Amino acid sequence: MEIDFQKGGGLVPAIIQDCYSSKVLMLGFMNEEALQKTLETKRVTFYSRSKKRLWTKGEESGHYLELQSLQADCDKDTLLVKVKPLGPVCHTGSDTCWGESNSDGLAFLAYLQDFIKMRHETMPEASYTTSLFRKGVNRMAQKVGEEAVETVIEATNGSDEGFIYEASDLLYHLIVLLRSKGYSLSDLGEELKKRHKP
Repeated sequence: MEIDFQKGGGLVPAIIQDCYSSKVLMLGFMNEEALQKTLETKRVTFYSRSKKRLWTKGEESGHYLELQSLQADCDKDTLLVKVKPLGPVCHTGSDTCWGESNSDGLAFLAYLQDFIKMRHETMPEASYTTSLFRKGVNRMAQKVGEEAVETVIEATNGSDEGFIYEASDLLYHLIVLLRSKGYSLSDLGEELKKRHKP
């Protein structure tokens, strides 16, 4: 990856984004050494302009940022760093440096859908998702039906916890079935948008 460190006097801004929610968590700066350490350790390391040294986020709190992906922008002078945060990101104890919450289950569905797509493309052994794809559309559709029945049973005669658990199973299996048919949650969103009459 080619990065233009010279444009910013040896530093480039690093935008830190949650890989699940896509929420921007913080902004830091990296020099070449910080970038190299981040890539080697898979924990995000910055160059501290105030301390004049490298610092790995979480080195004191234990709230590390686990590297998931890293890419440069079109000018090669800014980094987008996608992470799994291991706790609050801000020194104030907030999820983000802007005081925002980073709990967004809907955003995780997009991540899960992408993960299922990757499983479909790579078909790794010992993966439950792979086993569903290998069994074919009839088995996947059967699983959606089974999970729908279990969701209904929990909704009418079970617990709230059981209902959420079974509804989550239903949604997971539906995403797998959609993928097998070449569709996604976005296609469902488009269909519902067409039907919506505000």
